[in-house]
Amino acid sequence: MDVFGYSAERRSERALISEYRTAIESMLPLLSARNRDAAAAFARVPEQIRGFGHVKARHLAAARKQWDTLLEQFHTAARGA
Repeated sequence: MDVFGYSAERRSERALISEYRTAIESMLPLLSARNRDAAAAFARVPEQIRGFGHVKARHLAAARKQWDTLLEQFHTAARGA
């Protein structure tokens, strides 16, 4: 029993895990030599999300920006642009 499991922060963490897994799974069919570096960098983004409370929120916000940038780089490279 996780007393804190129903907090907004924990619910957000679980949703982020699901979103991350979905993003990785959607990248796999498109993975190539052109976009593997962006895929590898994207896979490491969660390593930056550390801490508790406001510290974690700050790291999550920075990781979210990087997440979006790397996902766009991956898809741009996948299109061959």
